[in-house]
Amino acid sequence: MGQSLPARIVFMGTPAFAERSLSALIESGSPPVAVFTQPDRPTGRRRVLTSPPVKATALAHDLPVYQPETLRDPLLPRIFEELAPDVIAVAAYGRILPQWLLDLPRLGCVNVHASLLPRHRGAAPIAYAIWEGDEDTGVCTMRMEAGLDTGPVYLCERISIPADATAGSLTPILADRGAHLLVKTLHAMEHEGLRPTPQDDAAATLAPR
Repeated sequence: MGQSLPARIVFMGTPAFAERSLSALIESGSPPVAVFTQPDRPTGRRRVLTSPPVKATALAHDLPVYQPETLRDPLLPRIFEELAPDVIAVAAYGRILPQWLLDLPRLGCVNVHASLLPRHRGAAPIAYAIWEGDEDTGVCTMRMEAGLDTGPVYLCERISIPADATAGSLTPILADRGAHLLVKTLHAMEHEGLRPTPQDDAAATLAPR
């Protein structure tokens, strides 16, 4: 059964963590009208040109895929205006969104972040949660703004970190939790007037790549 999400969703994401969120939108009955992901890159010892996981899933479901090298591409504003998104859902896209894009959708841009914000803002929150010996971690959905993971938070889900956890073992767990939280957030934004809560900047920690 569909979750009755906003009608026009644009999704932006790249790795396997993001692919789970894209799949959850598709499974909800509200597939994105377009998917943005990073360009194909050479990988492995043989430097084989490889598509991001998000691209493979999008193409498998006949979704339009865009792979701009940079969000400074002068053609992008017109493309996004024609897509007319109600909301842009973002998960590990790998680029900072410019202000014109943050301002474009009716419901703004919502990011899936793999930590309990404001703890571990940045590109490597899962690794830092383990490295710093945190007992708990989780995922949050956040309204994106110009700062690095500084936007107000919609919903969070907390989990305990297993004693033997690695970034590799914890990532798919958080990806799955984040995917379901994204669908729940978008539904609540559209139908229940969900509003985000500002973060406590004084409690913030950083998790750079």
